[in-house]
Amino acid sequence: MKEDVSEKLGFVPQKDIVYNKLLPYADILDEESNDLLGKIKGNLGRAVQLREIWPGVLFWTRKLSTYMRLYGRKFSKEDHVLFIQLLYKLITIDKLEISMMQGLARLLINLLKKRELLSREDLELPWRPLYELQDRILYSKTEHLGLNWFPNSVENVLKTLVRSCRPYFPESATQEMLEEWRPLLCPFDVTMQRAIGYFELFLPTTLPPELHHKGFKLWFDELISLWVAVQNLPGWEVHLVNLFARLANDNIGYIDWDPYIPKIFTRILRSLNLPVGTSQMLVPRYLTNAYDVGHVVLWVSALLGGPSKQAQAQLSGLFNSITSFFHPSNHGRWLMKLMKLLQRLPASVVRRLHRERYRKPTWLTPVPDSHKMTEADITAFVESMMQPVLLAMFSKTGSLDAAQALQNLALMRPELVIPPVLEKTYPAMETLTEPHQLTATLSCMIGVARSLVSGGQRFPEGPTHMLPLLMRALPGVDPNDFSKCMITFQFIATFATLVPLVDCSSAVHERSDLTEVEREMCSASAEFEDFVLQFMDRCFALIDSSTLEQTREETETEKMTHLESLVELGLSSTFSTILTQCSIDIFKVALEKVFNFATTNIFETRVAGRMVADMCRAASKCHPAQSLKLFVPHCCNAINQIAVNEEVLSEEELDKELLWNLQLLSEVTRVDGDKILPYSTQLVQILQLTLHLKCKQGYTLACNLLHHILRSTALIYPTEYCSVPGGFQQPTQDYLPIKDWGRPGDLWNLNIQWHVPRVEETSFVFYVLDLILQPELLRLQRYAQGERDMTRDDVLQSLSIVQHCLLGAGSLLPLLQGEVIPELVTSMVNLGETNLFTGMADDVSRENYRDAICRVMRQLLHHILEHSEDDTKSLFSIIKIISDLLHFKGSHKQEFDSRWKSFNLVKKSMENRLHGRKQHIRALLIDRVMLQHELRKLTVEGCEYKSIHQELMWDLLRLSTSTYSQVRSRAQSVLFTALGTYNFCCRDLIPRVLEFLEPDRSDVTQQQFKGALYCLLGNHSGVCLANLHDWDCITLTWPAIVRSGLSSAMSLEKPSIVRLFDDLADKVHRQYETIGIDFAIPSECRAAAVQLQTSGVPLPQDPVPSDQEEAEGLRKQEEKNLDSVQKYESLVGELLDCLSDRNMPWKFEHNAIGFMSLLLRDDHPLPSPAVLFFVKSLNHDSLLVRKLAISAVAGIMKQLKRPHKKVPVSPNELCKYPLSSGLKEPAGMIAGDRPDNQWLQYNSSSLPRTQQDWEGCTFVEKTHWGYYSWPQKLMMYSPSEEQPKQGLTREEMTEREQIIYDHFSDPVFINQLIEFLSLEDRKGKDKFNPRRFCLFKGLFRNFNDAFLPVLKPHMERLVADTHESKQRCVAEITSGLIRGSKHWSYGKVESLWELLCPLLRTALNNITVETYADWGTCIATACESRDPRKLHWLFEMLMESPVNGEGGSFVDACRLYVLQGGLAQQEWRVPELLHRLLQYLEPKLTQVYKNVRERIGSVLTYIFMIDVNLPYTQPTASPRIKEFTERVLLRLKPLTEGDEEIQNHVVEENDVGEQDERTQAIKLLKTVLKWLMASAGRSFSTAVPEQLQLLPLLFKIAPVENDDSYDELKRDAKTCLSLMSQGLLYTEQIPLVLLALQEIAGSSSWHARYTVLTYLQIMVFYNLFTFLSDQGAVNDVRALVIRLLEDEQLEVREMAATTLSGFLQCNFLSIEGPMQSHFEALCKTRLPKKRKRELGSVVDTIPSGDLVRRHAGVLGLSACILSSPYDVPTWMPQLLMDLSAHLNDTQPIEMTVKKTLSNFRRTHHDNWQEHKQQFTDDQLLVLTDLLVSPCYYA
Repeated sequence: MKEDVSEKLGFVPQKDIVYNKLLPYADILDEESNDLLGKIKGNLGRAVQLREIWPGVLFWTRKLSTYMRLYGRKFSKEDHVLFIQLLYKLITIDKLEISMMQGLARLLINLLKKRELLSREDLELPWRPLYELQDRILYSKTEHLGLNWFPNSVENVLKTLVRSCRPYFPESATQEMLEEWRPLLCPFDVTMQRAIGYFELFLPTTLPPELHHKGFKLWFDELISLWVAVQNLPGWEVHLVNLFARLANDNIGYIDWDPYIPKIFTRILRSLNLPVGTSQMLVPRYLTNAYDVGHVVLWVSALLGGPSKQAQAQLSGLFNSITSFFHPSNHGRWLMKLMKLLQRLPASVVRRLHRERYRKPTWLTPVPDSHKMTEADITAFVESMMQPVLLAMFSKTGSLDAAQALQNLALMRPELVIPPVLEKTYPAMETLTEPHQLTATLSCMIGVARSLVSGGQRFPEGPTHMLPLLMRALPGVDPNDFSKCMITFQFIATFATLVPLVDCSSAVHERSDLTEVEREMCSASAEFEDFVLQFMDRCFALIDSSTLEQTREETETEKMTHLESLVELGLSSTFSTILTQCSIDIFKVALEKVFNFATTNIFETRVAGRMVADMCRAASKCHPAQSLKLFVPHCCNAINQIAVNEEVLSEEELDKELLWNLQLLSEVTRVDGDKILPYSTQLVQILQLTLHLKCKQGYTLACNLLHHILRSTALIYPTEYCSVPGGFQQPTQDYLPIKDWGRPGDLWNLNIQWHVPRVEETSFVFYVLDLILQPELLRLQRYAQGERDMTRDDVLQSLSIVQHCLLGAGSLLPLLQGEVIPELVTSMVNLGETNLFTGMADDVSRENYRDAICRVMRQLLHHILEHSEDDTKSLFSIIKIISDLLHFKGSHKQEFDSRWKSFNLVKKSMENRLHGRKQHIRALLIDRVMLQHELRKLTVEGCEYKSIHQELMWDLLRLSTSTYSQVRSRAQSVLFTALGTYNFCCRDLIPRVLEFLEPDRSDVTQQQFKGALYCLLGNHSGVCLANLHDWDCITLTWPAIVRSGLSSAMSLEKPSIVRLFDDLADKVHRQYETIGIDFAIPSECRAAAVQLQTSGVPLPQDPVPSDQEEAEGLRKQEEKNLDSVQKYESLVGELLDCLSDRNMPWKFEHNAIGFMSLLLRDDHPLPSPAVLFFVKSLNHDSLLVRKLAISAVAGIMKQLKRPHKKVPVSPNELCKYPLSSGLKEPAGMIAGDRPDNQWLQYNSSSLPRTQQDWEGCTFVEKTHWGYYSWPQKLMMYSPSEEQPKQGLTREEMTEREQIIYDHFSDPVFINQLIEFLSLEDRKGKDKFNPRRFCLFKGLFRNFNDAFLPVLKPHMERLVADTHESKQRCVAEITSGLIRGSKHWSYGKVESLWELLCPLLRTALNNITVETYADWGTCIATACESRDPRKLHWLFEMLMESPVNGEGGSFVDACRLYVLQGGLAQQEWRVPELLHRLLQYLEPKLTQVYKNVRERIGSVLTYIFMIDVNLPYTQPTASPRIKEFTERVLLRLKPLTEGDEEIQNHVVEENDVGEQDERTQAIKLLKTVLKWLMASAGRSFSTAVPEQLQLLPLLFKIAPVENDDSYDELKRDAKTCLSLMSQGLLYTEQIPLVLLALQEIAGSSSWHARYTVLTYLQIMVFYNLFTFLSDQGAVNDVRALVIRLLEDEQLEVREMAATTLSGFLQCNFLSIEGPMQSHFEALCKTRLPKKRKRELGSVVDTIPSGDLVRRHAGVLGLSACILSSPYDVPTWMPQLLMDLSAHLNDTQPIEMTVKKTLSNFRRTHHDNWQEHKQQFTDDQLLVLTDLLVSPCYYA
């Protein structure tokens, strides 16, 4: 096959679209594609060499993506590589406009999509340009200042681009990436997220095994140990998981995951956030940063298989433990995640199997045989998933997820999957009361249909279920239940598509070679005829009950309702599928039946009539000859008989019978054109009779008939969709239809029967047009010229006929021709259009009716607009006709899109992902070929804009601005479609639209004004004229929109107009992306282009540009750059002119300022007048304008910033000088506090306190440098003498700087500004505003301390005022000052701090509830990314004495908050300060006040945050938790030793005199609890051994009941326990925890014993697989629970039973013989007989020990029973019997038994019919007795 293709093409195509070869005109496509490809290569190459990025490069790259849509990757490998290299170079051009980059990137992604086509040998792409691109855009330094506007989608496009290029990175890439990003790995810093994100995105994982040492082996151990060590789900952990999932999937069999498997599954389980245990408290962080299900699934499916079966065991454990969550009675926010897991996991395993067994081998590493999944692996996998999937079938979220899961599972193991589904389906079909069951089971059956029908060796009896299922499904066609009806149609249609409905029962006698199952199928197939007829009866009943008269009286709607149209669709498609698949004998019976039904009744034509006509159409489509023979003569006679008398023609209300026959006729003629020709005379005669009926309904039906006759004869389409080529007409001796059940179509032998119009048919079409269209056009033309009168109804009727002629014959009429409009854009490349052949050569000899219609329509339109503009119906019709004249070639875009959608849906529901290779059903494949044909017809990209189009567009524009809103909106939508079709036509139209907005025109009506605005606004999908990404257009539209505020037609009283302007401004802001002003193409791109143009096959025809052409190109490109800059500056100028107009309404002033703020850029400074304007606007009256101005001026400051010179320095040189020599480089990877980064840390003995020290000190501003590892070269600022001059005088400044300088030195201006900045905006809602901070930072950075003298008095005044808005203002200025002083000289910095320290002291003393957050933000912002040694004044001041009691406890808390903000920013670089702070706080931990305690708790979290337990990390120099805990425990001794209850009896005043130790200890404990709670979600690792020492104490305090009235101490203890129990444990920590718990379980307080159980529940579930991998731990837990079952306290016993039942339910423990017999033995503990009681004694004296033991046994049995709420295992009946024996024991046993039985009844009631099967009759008797016995109600 490939050879002959390559001879014809001249090359071997990479991968073309196979469906093209099946088109009826396939033989000419090679020539066409080669011609187009040659043009693309030539012109794209030329455009790049001529440096014409727009329009040349963009035009031809768009052609290339169209080419790929039409022909796939139909080019040679060398061209493929050249295209990729050229695009890669273009995308990574530095200054390229982002929206262009995005378009090119999407094309490159498409070229790289099928990675198997190009191996690493063929292509290598560098990684660094992509990284620089990502860094420049996603971490842009200027975007937040509004200097760059990126499209929203850019992030996704860039990430997908990297993913596509990743396989082709060179082998050295991994090492280079690690060197680049390792230094960023500082876990306390935001760069961690960034680095891990880059690792996930960039690290290549598809290297071949021999290169693994250069690939993942370099980083695997490091990153996996990091992942294992991290606990509290920081944001970056998700990226790591995604990376591991990808690594595992790409290298199955090359990595040993076994040691990590329990950890992986434990974390997956934790990440599902399932609610467990009795007290619900989730750490909030878990909800936001949970793992992405898609990657989890990938990871799991890659772990399966291989020699150790560990992963499957854990997976079964996972599903066992969460199965009960799938039961439909459970519902919560976690459910969606579980369903996703369920749906995606089987799909992922199927994908893996496909890759291992069926995929063609490619250059990607294959899975080694040792690790492929074996049959046993698959079985185990399917079995582990069945139970949850069967439960999920009836889930609240719908059965779709379960159906998809079943579809994939059935592909692997039909014999395990289908029987249980069938067991649920049969009863569901019988039930009448639960329709939900039926819809759920049917949709699951549809998923497994193909596996069921095709049988195969695994499940040979599958097909025998088909007929029973079909017959039982029939009652579902039920007019009263819509959803049931639809799913039944879908079900029947699915099975009918898969199976030929042929009666082959005779084969049983004729052939002897049949198997048992085949004989059964043959004899069953006799029922097919019966089935088809019964189905038809059902449909007729459905139709009878949905006639219009029945469902609604002659009222509101004549149309079908939405539901009815869906039923109609379902009915007709199902019926046509059935008839397509019928044998001819069954078909004849069905045809006769439907013909009788249709002709013996008369239906109304709106609802029932449509359904019947659809059924008749289905019949005539299948076998046109037989059907037409019946229908056409019958209908024609009926119509002729009624229409014999003349007056019928002019009746308003026609006879029902006439209408019905006309409708029937119009539908049955939608068949193969060949078969219609014999009846052509009769049909034409009917048309002539009925097209001019007076009645609208009548002539509309006649027009439909006309349309369908023309369509059938003029279009190309397949004529049959049967599942076996050639139909089923052969005799059973040679051909056995049952062999074809579920058989896929064979792509190479599809034998599509195409209908291609013959000469007779085309001439018939033109005969009809001459006969019918010609006279109508003449009438309309004479009417338009005023030569004859027509009523509106007549005009409408004529238009209707014209429209239907155009719709029917559109594919035969050539497109409109005309002169191309010149000079819209200049280009040195050819921008011609591409014409595709669609099966018919245009016939030039005949008159082109398209031109004729066009001429007449324009005349008519102008006539109507002049004389009768209110004839809107005719205008609607004309708009529709214009739309079809422009675009229609036989199919409409919307229809095509919806067909493509439904094709994909059907394909998904029936595809076989396991075998792949397009094994679809034949009907689907034919449909796909047909869609390919339609796609070619609809491809209209890059059409030339000709004069005729221009005229039609102007007409549309006139309609779009006419009087009636409905006409306007319809015309606009056609106009928008057209705008997107023709090249560059927007440039022609914009000036015409803007004419309506001219302020000095007085003749514009409000309607025209609104219409023009709508034209600018565009629709949601198309072009937005107001915002084309092009200087030429924006310079016209933006000023015009602003100026239209002065137009006479503009009125702000009309809400609709105000809303329009709001929408316009909003759309411009949302869609604006920075437009480029530099269009240079570097020379390396041109080299690739020359190669593209001079090599390969097909060789381009276009010549390589000559030298003078290249020089011309360069000149033009430089001209374009200059022109862009001029346009940019003139646009700003024009907007400023508008703003200076005093009459401009405020709304337009705001819009203009908004537009201006979009025009700030980082590569070109804003013109001075605009700078002046924005600076002045800082003091504008309007708050909105002031806000815009603040952002803008902050951006301008960034533009004016002088670049500081940086030089690369080797880190080794930096760390030498403060250290003694004799230090060696540390061996291996070591992170954390090391000798070589010690000089970075804050050290009060060596602070730069003099000018000389300051200059000699190397400041490293960013906090992450040096923590994990040093980069090769660190970029440092060079010494101050090489930096730009600081403190310029006014003369040395540029004009823009002078403007700012003059204003900010002016005390009046500053007064006003500060006044405005210290106003409050929304009370209580205001926060520290980063925009204002940026403004001040920029001021002090660019102008040094020039403005301090003016600002100083204001700051001093504001800081003394306690109002929140004043304090906020001074906080914003202060943080800006501190950050802006980065490059000031020492002297200036020192004087700055002399000013700031007193200010800050005052501020901290005046701090209030409203302002403390702002000051916290202020200090945190000031310290961010600054070397702590630079800010030593600030830290020393903050450390003075944060908690001194002055100003009360609140001020103390606030000071701590502010200090914490500053220290947290410094992370690991201030260990000395942290130690000082801890030393200072420790004595103060016994604080009385709650708010101070909470704050101290939070501060402690930050102090100990640095003490992490990560791999390769040195012990920290900062404070450590271990030492702190030891000191605290000493002080808590009084509490741990005593046994009495700990009460919170502390009086909340500071008593004089020292309180006793015990009270102090309680206060201390309260603070410690706050610390534990605060650190639960924040720190990276939990200090388990330290926390364990506090456990006994917490257990003692924590209350049992959920009661909020408890004091703070008890509540906190409870919260702490809940959070600690959710913590992640490592194997080595489990014995320690269990020991502690066992100890507490022996405690004397029953509260503590009770709480042990609740703690245990959560802890075990959240660390399930870690526990399960350690058998000893499991035994310990079991022993502990069983021991507590025999506790003397009733509550503890009951809780132990609940815990046991939970463990059994999540399969942590299993119900074994020994345990059961243990309980049974306990149950038999004898209780002494009740003696005759003495009258005096009230109490029963039963020895309590015996009762407890007996109760324990009963509770144990009860736990077993309650542990399986949704099914009845084999051991259950016996246990129930044992239990029932204790029904009359003493309390509390009796109570327990009753509760258990009532729970059993409640949970098993739903499916009692099933569950009954498990019991014997005797047991059932006892049970029924128990469950309804009087004692149950007692």
